[in-house]
Amino acid sequence: VEAVHLIADGKAPRIPQPKEGATYEGIQKKENAEILWDQPAAALHNWIRGHDKVPGAWTTINGQVVTFYGSSLFDASVPAGQELAIKGASRPGLVTKNGLVVFGNDGKMVLVRNLQFEDGKMIPASKYFSADETAALELTEEEKKMAEDIR
Repeated sequence: VEAVHLIADGKAPRIPQPKEGATYEGIQKKENAEILWDQPAAALHNWIRGHDKVPGAWTTINGQVVTFYGSSLFDASVPAGQELAIKGASRPGLVTKNGLVVFGNDGKMVLVRNLQFEDGKMIPASKYFSADETAALELTEEEKKMAEDIR
């Protein structure tokens, strides 16, 4: 009650905050967000989740920096998928229909939903191997007629 009265009367002491240690700027640097793979799955998930969106937890895949977004712990049997070698990981990741499954040093899994490349392009992790493919859109005769009517 006394503190509230001092503030209300404008007589509360003012103690300046020291400049040392007064910022979080240092932990927001991209170079501090690299994923260290020799950890349990829960720690990997917390690291990725903790750096989601800024600055983004990253690793190196095929010589390119790839940033991971949208992780969750994956508690099921190992899904079918295409293997993806990740620098520093003891076991390759799996590109599945739901995303990229990575493994902690405890054998448990983390599911990553989105990946961002150095050029800024973001894709669903499930599309990693098809990211460079472009499919031509082929219309049926009915669809061609509809497109013409719309024009």
